[in-house]
Amino acid sequence: MASGNIPQFKSFSGADPKAVESTCQEYGLTSAEFNELHERCVAAKSTAYCPYSRFRVGASIISVDGVYFNGANVENASYPVGTCAERVALGKAVTEGHRKIKAVAVATDISPPASPCGMCRQFIREFSSLKSPIIMFDKDDNYVVLRLEEVSLLRFKQP
Repeated sequence: MASGNIPQFKSFSGADPKAVESTCQEYGLTSAEFNELHERCVAAKSTAYCPYSRFRVGASIISVDGVYFNGANVENASYPVGTCAERVALGKAVTEGHRKIKAVAVATDISPPASPCGMCRQFIREFSSLKSPIIMFDKDDNYVVLRLEEVSLLRFKQP
């Protein structure tokens, strides 16, 4: 599950084509890949099962060979055994033979956006480079993008 607010980083509008193009150039994505990740993670958020926290998270990943996988957080009454959206998406990718991830996108209903939790960061690290972009969208489709090595510096903070 995405965790903590990240106000110290510059955010951009997902609706600003110049910002998206600049992000894509810096992080090795095409505009089509960025937009597909954005649409998919926001759509995945609507499938979250979170009756306890009411904190919806959607994630989408793209493998290095261009295949997308989506996930949403799934909670359980035994609260710590829920599964984060990022790990749901990565689990789908891995079980279908895609073990090299190009980028991860996460969407939440808060602003500023939230970053992947420590467990998810480690999970992402198993299947991607420290240079892989993690794109984090807030409730208004603004985003912050950092490389995995930079996201690892973030700490949990209750929204």
